[in-house]
Amino acid sequence: MAQCVQSVQELIPDSFVPCVAALCSDDAERLTRLNHLSFAELLKPFTRLTSEVHMRDPNNQPHIIKNLKIAVSNIITQPPQPGAIRKLLSDVVSGSQPADGLVANVITAGDYDLNISDWSIKASVPWYSNWKDTLMEMKESSLNTATTPWFESYRETFLQSMPASDHEFLNHYLACMLVASSSEAEPMEQFGKLSQEQHRIQHNNDYSYPKWFIPNTLKYYVLLHDVSAGDEQRAESIYEEMKQKYGTQGCYLLKINSRTSNQASDEQIPDPWSQYLQKNSIQNQESYEDGPCTISSNKNSDSNLLSLDGLDNEVKDGLPNNFRAHPLQLDSSSDPSNNIDGPDHVKSASSLHETKKANPGIIHGACLTLTDHDRIRQFVQEFTFRGLLPHIEKTIRQLNDQLISRKGLSRSLFSATKKWFSGSKVPEKSINELKNTSGLLYPPEAPELQIRKMADLCFLVQHYDLAYSCYHTAKKDFLNDQAMLYAAGALEMAAVSAFLQQGAARPYPAHYMDTAIQTYRDICKNMILAERCVLLSAEILKSQSKYSEAAALLIRLTSEDSDLRSALLLEQAAHCFINMKSPMVRKYAFHMILAGHRFSKAGQKKHALRCYCQAMQVYKGKGWSLAEDHINFTIGRQSYTLRQLDNAVSAFRHILINESKQSAAQQGSFLREYLYVYKNVSQLSPDGPLPQLPLPYINSSATRVFFGHDRRPADGEKQAATHVSLDQEYDNESSQQWRELEEQVVALVNKGVIPPNFHPTQYCLNSFSDNSRFPLAVVEEPITVEVAFRNPLKVPLLLTNLSLLWKFQPKDCSGKNDEEVKELVTSEPEMIGTEVISEFLINSEESKVARLKLFPHHIGELHILGVVYNLGTIQGSTTVDGIGALPGCHTGKQSLSMSVRGRQDLEIQGPRLNSTKEEKTSITYGPDRRLDPIIVEEMPLLEVFFIHFPTGLLCGEIRKAYVEFVNVSKCPLTGLKVVCKRPEFFTFGGNTAALTPLSPSASENCSAYKTVVTESTSVCTALTSSASSVDFGIGIGSQPEVIPVPLPDTVLLPGASVQLPLWLRGPDEEGVHEINFLFYYESVKKLPKIRHRILRHTAVICTSRSLNVRATVCRSNSLEDEEGRGGNMLVFVDVENINTSEAGVKEFHIVQVSSSSKHWKLQKSVNLSENKDAKLGSREKGKFCFKAIRCKEKEVATQSSEKYTFADIIFGNEQIISSASPCADFFYRSLSSELKKVQPSAHTEKQSVEDAVRLIQKCSEVDLNVVILWKAYVVEDSKQLILEGQHHVILHTVGKEAYSSPQKQEPPEMEPLKFFRPENTAVSSRPSVEQLSSLIKTSLHYPESLNHPFHQKSLCLVPVTLLLSNCSKADVDVIVDLRHKTTSPESLEIHGSFTWLGQTQYKLQLKSEEIHSLQLKACFVHTGVYNLGTPRVFAKLSDQVTVFETSQQNSMPALIIINNV
Repeated sequence: MAQCVQSVQELIPDSFVPCVAALCSDDAERLTRLNHLSFAELLKPFTRLTSEVHMRDPNNQPHIIKNLKIAVSNIITQPPQPGAIRKLLSDVVSGSQPADGLVANVITAGDYDLNISDWSIKASVPWYSNWKDTLMEMKESSLNTATTPWFESYRETFLQSMPASDHEFLNHYLACMLVASSSEAEPMEQFGKLSQEQHRIQHNNDYSYPKWFIPNTLKYYVLLHDVSAGDEQRAESIYEEMKQKYGTQGCYLLKINSRTSNQASDEQIPDPWSQYLQKNSIQNQESYEDGPCTISSNKNSDSNLLSLDGLDNEVKDGLPNNFRAHPLQLDSSSDPSNNIDGPDHVKSASSLHETKKANPGIIHGACLTLTDHDRIRQFVQEFTFRGLLPHIEKTIRQLNDQLISRKGLSRSLFSATKKWFSGSKVPEKSINELKNTSGLLYPPEAPELQIRKMADLCFLVQHYDLAYSCYHTAKKDFLNDQAMLYAAGALEMAAVSAFLQQGAARPYPAHYMDTAIQTYRDICKNMILAERCVLLSAEILKSQSKYSEAAALLIRLTSEDSDLRSALLLEQAAHCFINMKSPMVRKYAFHMILAGHRFSKAGQKKHALRCYCQAMQVYKGKGWSLAEDHINFTIGRQSYTLRQLDNAVSAFRHILINESKQSAAQQGSFLREYLYVYKNVSQLSPDGPLPQLPLPYINSSATRVFFGHDRRPADGEKQAATHVSLDQEYDNESSQQWRELEEQVVALVNKGVIPPNFHPTQYCLNSFSDNSRFPLAVVEEPITVEVAFRNPLKVPLLLTNLSLLWKFQPKDCSGKNDEEVKELVTSEPEMIGTEVISEFLINSEESKVARLKLFPHHIGELHILGVVYNLGTIQGSTTVDGIGALPGCHTGKQSLSMSVRGRQDLEIQGPRLNSTKEEKTSITYGPDRRLDPIIVEEMPLLEVFFIHFPTGLLCGEIRKAYVEFVNVSKCPLTGLKVVCKRPEFFTFGGNTAALTPLSPSASENCSAYKTVVTESTSVCTALTSSASSVDFGIGIGSQPEVIPVPLPDTVLLPGASVQLPLWLRGPDEEGVHEINFLFYYESVKKLPKIRHRILRHTAVICTSRSLNVRATVCRSNSLEDEEGRGGNMLVFVDVENINTSEAGVKEFHIVQVSSSSKHWKLQKSVNLSENKDAKLGSREKGKFCFKAIRCKEKEVATQSSEKYTFADIIFGNEQIISSASPCADFFYRSLSSELKKVQPSAHTEKQSVEDAVRLIQKCSEVDLNVVILWKAYVVEDSKQLILEGQHHVILHTVGKEAYSSPQKQEPPEMEPLKFFRPENTAVSSRPSVEQLSSLIKTSLHYPESLNHPFHQKSLCLVPVTLLLSNCSKADVDVIVDLRHKTTSPESLEIHGSFTWLGQTQYKLQLKSEEIHSLQLKACFVHTGVYNLGTPRVFAKLSDQVTVFETSQQNSMPALIIINNV
């Protein structure tokens, strides 16, 4: 239980005090009423004696009484009505509230912080010792105690208002004060009348109430004298007369009203009555509750009492938690259910209410001085010492004597009668046996009751030993007679007496109390007496720290018949759980919830709210979401009822923002309640700031900001550049690629250096982008903010009038702030236009993004703060938890209009900082400024459109498209460039591009190439032309990836548009290709903040397989060409159709093969079949052989020159000029990208190789490039289309195969692991076999067949010429060895038995590119086929020592046939 102000040793004696009746004459009552007090109320503050009292017990032993208190009350002839008592108790509880109102819900992570009215205990979870220690400390501390004043007020009022009962005498009247005034005409006669009246009330059978302790009631005569108005001598004389008649012990002259009420305002006298009068006594209630049945002798007393009692309590209309001024009257107008006694009652109660309202500022005791206070105190003391206690002492002696004298007789009589009437039945005549639920009813003079009387008297004067023995004796008698009500009463008081005995002679018999409670409740059906037992026993158990037993006892008495009692007892039980040695916090919380529920049913809304709030502290944050929802819902409801709207909003908000596990209907109802309450709150302050709404959730970090216009949709063949949009997912890899492209072009523009203040352009800011700087937005270009909403509920949410909330600081054109910095938070459309979304529906548990736009019309600093919207719902059911919806909370269709205006802020936490040591050791976050753009002045804005842009191409296919550049801003733009990682994919054409048609329509059926019709005579020979790569943007040191866009006049004016042709070539690998174009442009006017702008486009091209070209080049054996010079080559080209007919391709025609080289050119086609049309069907392969010759000296420019010779061999009837756009463009682009791949490796290799080897390598190098041009015939939609294309093969090395498309490499097999470090072996400077074989070219000239008559001449001599050609530019020493190298049988078979005649070894020196012939003779002895290719040729550079063998001839046998004639 909660801590009490009084200890149990003080509480029980104060609850059971001697009762004294007061009967006043009208004049006496009038005198006291001048102070707004009745006589009984006048005495109330002074009824506790200030000194100890001594009396003697029946054994004449002295007995000391400490802190004795008496109770004086007006005589009421009707027992109090249960309804009145209930109303009084309810008012007492509601009038007592915690001083600081609502308890705050405070909870610390890992700990419980329980705020229980005026104390705070800390308890950690889980339940460990430190938690217990804290609680123990709190519990034992006298400072921090949890008090429940409403419970104490209830208990005090309950015990005071208990109706007197026949089975006990504790609250029966022991004495009666008869009060008359000295101002009456015949005071002595008045005393006589009052005495008769008292006698009539006590002894007349018409009055069963009030109850009197003994027939011989003490009468004490009091003469009231008004000092300020009365005659003091007369009063004294009357008093003398009284003393003579009644004795000095039986009368008293009480002087009051020493001043008039007019003087009251001059001097401030303390008012000790107010604290007692708040706790309105039941007598005051009864005085008007029971109408005319009060005191029959005085006709006017009813109305007098009524009106006078009405002045007792000041009424203050207002908040009930100001309990000091709370009316405890029975106000029928507010609670019609308590109309018990019909119209009289209603009239009296309402008239009383009016009386009270008319007298707001009542001062009690206005006519009394401090001397009067002392006189009253003296009077009470005199009455107790001289009147009451001697009377009690005498009565105890009499009762004791009676009992001793009657004990033997009564016992023998009982036992005799029992024997006579066989068994345990009691004869009717001896005891008035009235059977009821609780057994017997004794007559007043029964000896058992005399014992009980004596016990009660001893108890009232704190003689607990004697009281206990008497109760114990009476208990046995009652139990023997099965008088259960009497027995229960004796058990109850015996237990209390035993507890209160000095020195604790015996332990507290809790089982007595348990039996008493059970008997009262179950047998007697008297819950009031059972409740008294529980209240006393629980206090006693609590004082012995038996909290568990106390809690069980309190919980046992909760029942359905009284919600208020159940609520209070459950609350006390909860306090017991938390005061235990091992505190049970969750049990505490659970019982607080139960108490709150019962308080709510009892109409105690404030207490209900307090209980739920205290329990919430325990349940909060433990994952018990349904329990939390229930508590929060109830807190919201109760707060709303009490008009604590902010608390109601807060509680409903909690239900909505937690991940609710409720059903959809329940959530819908919660939401509507919230909206309804919220609406009421917002109506209270319509002009206040917009409050924060809890729904829907906003994922602030997922907020994206996009600067610029939305992309235009495709218009027919016109397709806008993809650029950046919010529909694109963020891809780290691609954003890195875009950054590299931008850096590349910026570096080129800034002469190869990236400026230090360069930051990559970011059009879309998200959680992955770098948001540490303030982003720049251009005036008049929209800013789109994408807000990610999530609806956690199972009901849809409807947001209306959704827009962004912002503030703006405008700047003047010079960029400085205005003198007065205006912060425009409201809508200022001339500064910033705001888009409003009229309706935005988020379905149940849906995540959805809203894109909201702002249109800046002025430069300055913009801060986007959050979103503002109306929150509503669109469907609903009518009940929540079985409770009807709040009044005015509409359901169904009307709820469409139920919406509230509010805001949510966008607060984005920046990235965690982790660079310095301080940042690593602490948790700090950097700024995220994506919502704080700086609006800068106007910039040009480019839009790019692609016309006839294909989505699918064949590998190598050439297609002509058009690109349109439009300047949609009001500023001219310049410096337009495009940068792409795949420059071989597209071209704008070189300097020769002007010859091609410009408009798309003109070239629909034309070839993308520049063509010339040829005559049929020039079929197999090459047509040559030349072009410089510089013309095509591939100069030395240039960056082929950055391509300037050839704008006319290099400037695009505002509103102007330019169309340029664009040739595309399908990439060589099949598949889907994403090709990124970055368009870079600048403003003509140089601006400090934004130097340039970019536009992105990603082209997605799907390529399908077309042709695979494989080419090799080898030296021709014929050493002389037409010009008589050596150095011819043969070029073999294999073309395979690998198209799988997916694209509907019927066949490919090879229309032309062109070469491009600085030193070589194709001369003619060799061995071409008669059918000059080279067609390739599906999976067919064609083989071509071409002769290549060196270019003439005049054609070969200096090495540094970029001039290439193009030679075209045509298989059709028109020549494609390969040195013009676009053929040459793509050739140069593929060449440069190929060189980029090859260069790095070759470069490092050359560094390490010696000069000699380099010369040797040069011999085998050839820079011949072959371009195969083709046409493909495609059937599409029953129309035949002709596609064109070209493949490039770049030949670097003699004898090595080259391919048009990159070959798939097999993954290398895993090598075994090596566990040692390989030694660093120097790179071998020996050239490879292939390189050596090209150093010296050998050629044997001989007759292919020879007829020789062997029968005539046995030896056949054949002259053979060996031509040696030096392919290198250096002098070469050559050794020719004619001896056969091998002697194995196989080689003999091959070579046959022929011999070289003459010299077997020759040594020669060949000058640069010199041709030398050796005349040899071969000798044969019989017929056969012989291989003459046996001479071994060794060569070394003249200035080198090492000799290399050239082994080329082994690969090509030189066969001769010798026939016999």
